[in-house]
Amino acid sequence: MKTIHKFRLECGKESNTLKLRKGYRVVRCEYVVPQKGVYLWVEQPLNVEIPVVERQFLVVYSGDPVPASYQYLDTALDPFGPEAYHVFEVAEATTDSAHATNQQVSPVLFRPTYQQAGSA
Repeated sequence: MKTIHKFRLECGKESNTLKLRKGYRVVRCEYVVPQKGVYLWVEQPLNVEIPVVERQFLVVYSGDPVPASYQYLDTALDPFGPEAYHVFEVAEATTDSAHATNQQVSPVLFRPTYQQAGSA
């Protein structure tokens, strides 16, 4: 069995650390207006025998620099303000190449504008 949990992410230079079950998958990112915050929805297994891993996520504004090794996940827009919040997963610092090849890579959540339905 699996489930989806919702996590609030704080903006800024400090990353957000989440404890997730191995095999997790980010499924959505959105700015929630009533809470005035960026939220991440993560699908993860419910099996308690699956180990928990700590992962870090960074939320930055447009134009803020991000290390090249960080994995872009999605952008959350404030529909009533000028802000765009870009969510990145912080790359793991590991020298174990076998572990690196098995690392969960989150898929692109939305198609780029040029790939949307009805466009050439």
